[in-house]
Amino acid sequence: MRFAFYGRVSTEDQQDPRASKAWQLSRARSLIEPAGGEIVAEFFDIGLSRSLPWKRRPEALRLLDTVKSPGRDFDAVVIGEPQRAFYGSQFGMTFPVFVHYGVGLWVPEVGGAIDPGSDAHDLVMALYGGMSKGERNRIKIRVRSAMKAQTELEGRYLGGRPPYGYRLADAGPHPNPGKAADGKRLHRLEPDPVTEPVVKRIFAEYVAGRGMTSIARGLTQDGIACPSAYDRARNPHRRTEVWETTAVRAILQNPRYTGRQVWNRARTDEVLIDVDDVALGHENRHRWNDPSQWVWSRTESHTPLISTDLYERAQQTIKARGTHSESGRAPRHTGRPYLFRGLITCGVCQRRMVGNPNHGRLYYRCTASRDYVRQHQISHPPALYLREGAITGPVDEFLRTELTGRPLAENIRRVADAQYRAALAAYDTTEIDDLRQTIAEADTKISRYRATLDAGGDPALVAGWISETSAIKKAAQARLGLTEAPPQRMTAEQIDAIADAFNDLFGLLRDADPGDKAELYSRLGLRLTYQPGPETVIAEVVTPATGRVFDWCPRGDLNPHDPHRCAPEVRMHDSMPFRSNTYEGPALCAVTQQ
Repeated sequence: MRFAFYGRVSTEDQQDPRASKAWQLSRARSLIEPAGGEIVAEFFDIGLSRSLPWKRRPEALRLLDTVKSPGRDFDAVVIGEPQRAFYGSQFGMTFPVFVHYGVGLWVPEVGGAIDPGSDAHDLVMALYGGMSKGERNRIKIRVRSAMKAQTELEGRYLGGRPPYGYRLADAGPHPNPGKAADGKRLHRLEPDPVTEPVVKRIFAEYVAGRGMTSIARGLTQDGIACPSAYDRARNPHRRTEVWETTAVRAILQNPRYTGRQVWNRARTDEVLIDVDDVALGHENRHRWNDPSQWVWSRTESHTPLISTDLYERAQQTIKARGTHSESGRAPRHTGRPYLFRGLITCGVCQRRMVGNPNHGRLYYRCTASRDYVRQHQISHPPALYLREGAITGPVDEFLRTELTGRPLAENIRRVADAQYRAALAAYDTTEIDDLRQTIAEADTKISRYRATLDAGGDPALVAGWISETSAIKKAAQARLGLTEAPPQRMTAEQIDAIADAFNDLFGLLRDADPGDKAELYSRLGLRLTYQPGPETVIAEVVTPATGRVFDWCPRGDLNPHDPHRCAPEVRMHDSMPFRSNTYEGPALCAVTQQ
C-alpha cells in the first residue's frame, strides 16, 4: 500500500526542522511498514503555526490538491503525530475530504487507519485536536507571564529595535546557562548622543504649544535625519527622508523615555477571517492596549531622557487638543454611512480617500502635506474633493448595465460551457471500474476475516483487519457515489434564473437603504479610482476568489468580439475585471469600467 506522509514543525516547537521531520517520519514508518506500506510522497510544513488551517499551509494545501487529483500515486496519508497536524476542530473539517476522494488516513494513536464510521476514532482525534490547542495556549501563557515578570521585576530589555534616542549596549551574559553557552547576551538601552537632543527638543516644543506637524517640518528644515533615515540598517524597506507627523506622535507617546521599561503596550488578537466561513481560520490583528494594561518596571532600568512629569504633560496635551478619548484620537461622527467608504482611491497618490461632510453634503477627500509631496515627487494639491452624490447615479447605472441582463447571461453561459467541457474531459469510467473492484475485493477480504474468526482466530487482531478493510470499502463507496454520475450541463433556465436574480437586485438599488447599499457595493468588490485631471472616476468590479461567480475564463476571452474585454492573464487569477464603455456622469465625473 502506498502512502503520502504529512508533518509539520513550527517556531513554537523549538526544534531543528530536519530532526523533527526525521522522527515524525520514523514514527509514521513504524506504523505502516508492518502492514506492507511504503511512503512514496512527503509533505512537510516548516515554520507555520498549528493554528493555521490546512488550506493556509503550503504543503498541506498541496497535499489536499494532490488528494483531489485522479492521478495521485498514493492510496492513503499517514501522519507522525496528530497534535502537529490537527489543531482544535481541524480534523473534522479535513478528514471528510479524504473520505470523499477515497483516501485513507493512518494515525499512530489509532493504531492504523481511521474508520469514518467509528465514533471512537472521531472522539480520539477530537481529543488530540483539543490537546494541541491547549498546548499552544499554555505556551502563550507561560511566555507572557515570563515577559511580564522580567519587565516588572528586572526591567529587562526584551528585544526589538531601540526607541529613537537610544542605542543598545551590552548588559552581560544571558542568565539561561544554555543560551549563555551559545554566546547570547543581554542588552540594555543607553542614550544615543546624536538623537538624544532631538527627543528632548520634540517634547519641549510640543509642551510649549507647537503642533506635531510644525515640529516635523522644523526638524526637516534643520536637516535632522528622521528615524528611518538615521538608522538605515534597521529600515532598509523605507526611503523616507523627511519627518512625518506620525513619527513625532510615536515619540511623544513612548513611555520608555522616562527611564522605565514598559511592556504590553500592544497585543495581537486572533480574529476570524470570515465569520460566515469559520474553516478559513483566524488572522492576526495588532491593537493598542489601554494604558491601564501596560506593565511598568518598578525602578528605572535605563537613563531617562525626559522626566515623568514632562511625559505626563505631553499626554494630557495630546488628549486636550481637539480629542475626547483616552487614545488621543477624535471620535467619529457620521449621520449616515458613506456609500463608498474604503472603496475610492486617489489616482495621484494611490491612497484611499476618506469621507468628509461639507455644507450638508458628503464628500471624499485626499489631503497631502508639502513634505509628503516633496518626498514622493508628485503633483498633488493640498486637498482633493469628490462629491458622493455626483458619482452615485453613474456607478449604479454602470453596475446595472454590466452585471445584469444579456451581458451577464452570456458570460455565465460561456463559463458554464467551458466548465462542462473540462468536467466531461476529466470524467473517466476507468476510475468507476477500479472503485467497484476495490469494493468487491474488500467484501472478499471481510468474508475471509470472519471465517478466520469463526475458526478460532485472535478476535482483537481480526477486528483490526475488518476495521481497516471496512474503512477502505466505505471510502471507495463514497467516491463511487460521486463518480458514477456524469457531469451535467447548466440549463438555459438555470442561467436565466441567475441573471433574473441580479436584475431584481439592481432594480432595488436606487431606493435601497444607504447602509444596505454600502454593504452591497463592498460585497460586489467595487473599486473606484478618482483621476482629478480629467475629473474621471474609473470603476472596476474585483470579485475575490472565495466568492467569485466566474471560476474560469475560457481562452482568456469572455467576449470574442472585443479583444480588450478580458485579458488572457485574468484566467485562474483571484480577480476578474469586467470592461465596458464610458458613462458620462453629472458634474464631476465620467465613470469608466476597467
